[in-house]
Amino acid sequence: MSSRRPDESRPGARAYGGEPEDPHELLHRARRLTAEGHPAAGRAWERAAAALRRAGGTITPGDHADALDSTALDCRGGARPAASPLYSRAADLHERAGQRGKALVSRARAVVAGQDPGPAGRAELAELCERAVALHRTGRATVAQTARVLVLRARAWADLLDGMPDPGAEAMALRGELGRLIAFAAPHRADPAVLGPLADARALLGRITAPDDPAAALVHLRAAVADQRAGGRPWGAARHELLLAGVLRAVGAHQEAAGVLRSALRADGPAAPLRASDRTRLALALARTLAEPASVGRGGRGIGDEEVSLLVEALDGAGGAAEDPRPAALARLWLGSVYAERGRCREAAALLQDSLSAFAASGDEAALVRARAWLAQSALCLGEPGRAAREYTLAAGRCGRWRDRRHAAALVHRAAHAFAESGAPERSARAYERAADLWRAAGDHGAAAGALRGRARQVSAVLGEAAAEVILEEARREARRGSGRGDGSPLGGGDARGQETGATRTGGEGAGPWPGLSGLPEPYGRPGRYQVNVYGDVGGRGRWAAAAPRTRVQGCV
Repeated sequence: MSSRRPDESRPGARAYGGEPEDPHELLHRARRLTAEGHPAAGRAWERAAAALRRAGGTITPGDHADALDSTALDCRGGARPAASPLYSRAADLHERAGQRGKALVSRARAVVAGQDPGPAGRAELAELCERAVALHRTGRATVAQTARVLVLRARAWADLLDGMPDPGAEAMALRGELGRLIAFAAPHRADPAVLGPLADARALLGRITAPDDPAAALVHLRAAVADQRAGGRPWGAARHELLLAGVLRAVGAHQEAAGVLRSALRADGPAAPLRASDRTRLALALARTLAEPASVGRGGRGIGDEEVSLLVEALDGAGGAAEDPRPAALARLWLGSVYAERGRCREAAALLQDSLSAFAASGDEAALVRARAWLAQSALCLGEPGRAAREYTLAAGRCGRWRDRRHAAALVHRAAHAFAESGAPERSARAYERAADLWRAAGDHGAAAGALRGRARQVSAVLGEAAAEVILEEARREARRGSGRGDGSPLGGGDARGQETGATRTGGEGAGPWPGLSGLPEPYGRPGRYQVNVYGDVGGRGRWAAAAPRTRVQGCV
């Protein structure tokens, strides 16, 4: 299993220092990078092992175990399932080498890297923690190794909080345990190896404190970032800075959040490279942070040239299958929607089409609906109403089971208009009829009346005015039901005649986007109350989000 990061195979990829050729120098370098937790450690072990083979030497069990650990740490995204067996094999080799503390860390990582640990996994992690503490008491496990095992158990516990019977009580208990862990590790912070697990413990404490006490969470998260940087591990600080910026956004400190993210991106360099997915996620979060204040009072997300540049940067730095594909897919969706708004519809369509495969793999319905709706908008811009109708219909089918029926109704309504523009009045009439039914089910009689008027126009073209008048009378009855109720969907329903102007016009690239696009749910939803999403947001409401692994940031600590 190669530990090579996807960006290391590209021309001009970063290297860490010089590249020695002597096998012993390469071994020394690999050991040093492993001790630092450096992202280049896996690649360094590959070079060292190859040089040893050429010289007729062999790698020791202990070195082989460190190499496997480094390889497994790079297994993210599509490669993540390979991490657990690699850790398990590393643990066996650590045992053979007499490195019992390291073996426990690898075994704990194997549990965490596998499927989300249920009761059996939690019991195994608790047993590993007891063994680590016992080994530490007898001097056979270091403070750093013991703290790492304890942090891994705490992380698995945190990932399961939202699905527990009493998440609040469990979170309080976990905060107490993390406090004791920090008290155990902090006196040994002079050891650089301790600063990593200490920082991770503080960041985890900040994460589960943020929903209830954001001010306290900010203290913990700032300390976590400081510890990682004090230990010379800016690549390790990236996840903590992402979370810190998310909490700062939540309390309205957008300028400070942007400063944190900019600092994290500036820290990326040849001697301290960020992982590809971390760079992508930081750039994506910075674009979101800059856009959010501009969206207030403007009815939508404000996107400037800097945000566009950040989205392009996020895509340029995105990894391949070995990295988490979600941030890059979101960047494509967002950049595609911006290009569509700016009339660059052919570029928009290409980006949006590319995002669909990643969203389909994750199974996120909101992302698929939003991508197809923007694809439809791009098709209208390009003068392809038939394609737009198909995309709107597919998007509507995806959200047909959502609690808010207005989304499906608005999308079917849009499909009906696109069918009309494509010269298919029969299909348009059926779609308008379906839209009217959906608007009625949603309780929006004004929008239902608009859909019926649209249907009447299509029926008139095919069957004549007498048939259309029957439908218009039904539309008038619907309008009377809606009068005085304030009907009229914010998602872009309402009178079809009004809807068929401006945003729905297919005449050229100057046509504006359908306002209802901004009302569609956000991709990947809000995170669970104690989970972190790809932007670094934490503190969402509702147990539904916790059940979806897609809301969590991948990667083992």
